[in-house]
Amino acid sequence: MKYTILVNEGPYQHQASDSAIQFIRAALEKGHEIFRVFFYHDGVNNGTRLTVPPADDRLIQKAWSELAEKHGLDLVICIAAAQRRGIMDADEAKRQGMDANNIAPGFRISGLGQLVEGGIQSDRLVVFGD
Repeated sequence: MKYTILVNEGPYQHQASDSAIQFIRAALEKGHEIFRVFFYHDGVNNGTRLTVPPADDRLIQKAWSELAEKHGLDLVICIAAAQRRGIMDADEAKRQGMDANNIAPGFRISGLGQLVEGGIQSDRLVVFGD
């Protein structure tokens, strides 16, 4: 089965991100395909490389980046939601006249069309978060 995953919540205020990572790992272990992971609303905060949790906490952004690298996952951050929360890749930072970017490795920024395409191309769209 082919899945697209939608993550609507940030990494540390909700269980959605942890649950999505666990679901993806289990699905891949069973031989399923993950077409895309789309981060929307506060879920875009999963893609910032500047989060520094306490030493005894989990590093969710690192987990996403490692999962993407290991399995070739397409991690897409919604551009509109990202801009509202100050998350930018190098191209968007330049376009906005900013002098830095903060997107984590393995993530990319794009529009809602990527979510629509994921819903069309996949057998199931699974949503994590409100």
